[in-house]
Amino acid sequence: MKNRFYKTIVLAALTSGVAFSSVSCGNEFIEDVKNKGAFDSNNYFQNEEQAFSALVSVYDLLRKYSGGFENTVTFFNAGSDDFYSGGGSSTDGAGIQGFSNYSIDQITVPKTYWNDFYQGIARANLLLQRIPNTKMNDQTRNRFIAEAKTLRALYYFELLKMFGNIPLILQPISATDNYYDVPQVEPQKVYDQIEADILASIKDLPLSIAPANKAEVGRISQGTARAILGKIYLYNNKKDLAAAQFAEVNGTPGQVSQYGYKLVADYNDLWKAGSKFTTESILEVMHTNKGNSDWPFWGQGKDEGNSICIMIGPRGYNRLKPTAPDIVSGWAFNTGTDDLFNFMKDDPRLKATLLNAKQLVADSMITYTPAHNDTGYFLNKYLPNRDEVSTLPGAPELNYSRNYIVIRLADTYLMEAEALNGSGARAQALLDAVRARVGLSSIPVSMQAIKDERRRELAGEGHRWFDLVRWGDAPSRLASRGFKSGKNELLPIPYNELINTKIKQNPGY
Repeated sequence: MKNRFYKTIVLAALTSGVAFSSVSCGNEFIEDVKNKGAFDSNNYFQNEEQAFSALVSVYDLLRKYSGGFENTVTFFNAGSDDFYSGGGSSTDGAGIQGFSNYSIDQITVPKTYWNDFYQGIARANLLLQRIPNTKMNDQTRNRFIAEAKTLRALYYFELLKMFGNIPLILQPISATDNYYDVPQVEPQKVYDQIEADILASIKDLPLSIAPANKAEVGRISQGTARAILGKIYLYNNKKDLAAAQFAEVNGTPGQVSQYGYKLVADYNDLWKAGSKFTTESILEVMHTNKGNSDWPFWGQGKDEGNSICIMIGPRGYNRLKPTAPDIVSGWAFNTGTDDLFNFMKDDPRLKATLLNAKQLVADSMITYTPAHNDTGYFLNKYLPNRDEVSTLPGAPELNYSRNYIVIRLADTYLMEAEALNGSGARAQALLDAVRARVGLSSIPVSMQAIKDERRRELAGEGHRWFDLVRWGDAPSRLASRGFKSGKNELLPIPYNELINTKIKQNPGY
């Protein structure tokens, strides 16, 4: 089987008479179901090859974390206490600007956060419906089902974190269905479904997938599924269950786990352009410059490459000395806050996390053009290096091939320590392992120590805002931004999803 996981495949139309690009409940869905060019899936799912292509289309929605202008990483960074929106001006991207200052509403919220994850769910639903009749061996079939259910669970989890009250759709929606009549359900019902789906799937997944296995790397394994399940349990406040799943993933802190996971020796290696699928990577979004993406379909569901890279680069960047960082000018989003810089100023991870452009200017190493929310600090983990610029057809800005790690081992170490309520010998060992990797000595474990370590270790990776909300710290940490308790813990549901449907807006919007 060829390695098609290095180039995402978009199957734009797989449902019978329905373009497989949205399960929105608004007017846009009506336009989709009337799409006469939609692929007739009654003639699809005939064999393993076709089923695998459909499975890849489910994986494709992982790109939402880091692909396109509305990637979730830069967006949720902008709403945290570690980064501002940045950008060219206060009107550069209404969604990300509104989230950063908490003026966001049902019109400015990016509708793709709802549509794209439901698109992934729709693709999973179709595969799960059709694959039982596909001609293929049962072991492979069961693996495909397990992967699709785990991905569907992950996409529902992201929707729960962002919107809270959402519809639970487990079957394909056809043109004859009353799609205006799909109600929201209590979040716990969604949690129950996705937890059960992953638990039932683990046995049918491979134990692990070695990074050297180019034909399989990037696919979900038992280790991946357990890490996702542990995170879901943690957010659902089932700490004992979360700790148990993370213990399976993590093994002995600092050592190689049963799934082959191990902290990389050098923290800086995680952020090198060629560092893909290290021993620390549990779930990783693959990107390639072979997508040849260009501006005509920018934002149209075909975004390739890690868009974070071009978004966070300083504007007008110019090297004055050859020893200065050789990066490409970007769009200046996600400028780091003074608070984050001061919090990390004595930490060994600071240099990997933030580019101190104002110091480089003071040292006559570079010049750059200050833009909106300029602080002189830029997110270094994903900055676009000049040697990464694609020479293949397509816009170089849209074709960075840097992967994004959704879940990595240091993250699961700290989540397990949190699930253990920040106490005990194992929680201490987990915290110590994360700190020892960067040369820091042991400190007494506590919930505050774990919170602080997560902030330093995972800065800029899109987790901080969700951490603050989960801990109940967002109202105090984000008060100066305009965060309102009882409202801003969730995003507003996009207006188009409310029109003529049973869907109700979240409180306060």
